[in-house]
Amino acid sequence: MEIPFTPYILTDTHTHIYYHATKPTLDEQIQRCFDKQIQRLFLPNVDTQSFPFVMETARTYPANCFPMLGLHPCSVKENYKEELAQLELLLSEHKVYAIGEIGLDLYWDKSTLEIQRDAFRIQVGWAKALGLPIDIHCREAFDELFELLEELKDDKLFGVLHCFTGTLEQAKQAIDLGFSLGIGGVVTFKKSGLDAVVKEIDLQHIVLETDAPYLAPVPYRGKENESSYLYYVAEKVADLHQMNVSEVAKITTENSKKIFGI
Repeated sequence: MEIPFTPYILTDTHTHIYYHATKPTLDEQIQRCFDKQIQRLFLPNVDTQSFPFVMETARTYPANCFPMLGLHPCSVKENYKEELAQLELLLSEHKVYAIGEIGLDLYWDKSTLEIQRDAFRIQVGWAKALGLPIDIHCREAFDELFELLEELKDDKLFGVLHCFTGTLEQAKQAIDLGFSLGIGGVVTFKKSGLDAVVKEIDLQHIVLETDAPYLAPVPYRGKENESSYLYYVAEKVADLHQMNVSEVAKITTENSKKIFGI
């Protein structure tokens, strides 16, 4: 597939486009990305079963799709140590660009908080040993997450707080801990309040994402998301910072290169 020349490049730092691996829809969605100048996509797996699809997508589009590896907090069950052992073996066999997505999620199940914490600590250890960023999922667990990050904080801890939807105070706290904010479709939602936060944050601390197929931006809110819709996120951020999309693309893509090393 030919990649068109563009004056700028957008980067989707968090997409599950690999759900379409081995299907014709993958090529169709990637082409729509290229049509919108989205040429870099970072792929977080969620468990051992999803990782082969991440790698298959990255092999199909090696210049555009970059794998991550981690155990999603909602996938942290009683057998989490066995899952982590399998993932650690995969980590020794494959090149990845981040440990993720990992984190804490108290929306679905509060009873697993302690094992979520343990899984998080273990995976942060992998990231530090390999000099990799972490890609953090946090849902209804900001206080618990920041407590963990304070515990684990050192000069080797860095990455992205994916799908950031917190307050300005929480944004500043994450930045102070060495993290960039992953801004996605929620910034386009009228009543989310995220637009007011993003407006106050210097773009050097922001990367863009879709979290496709989830959280589609306006004008596709409520429908299945895809990475090509990142353009609408970039457009909204550009409007908030009173600049054009190409400037937002340049800054946020450079930010992603510094974080992921590619």
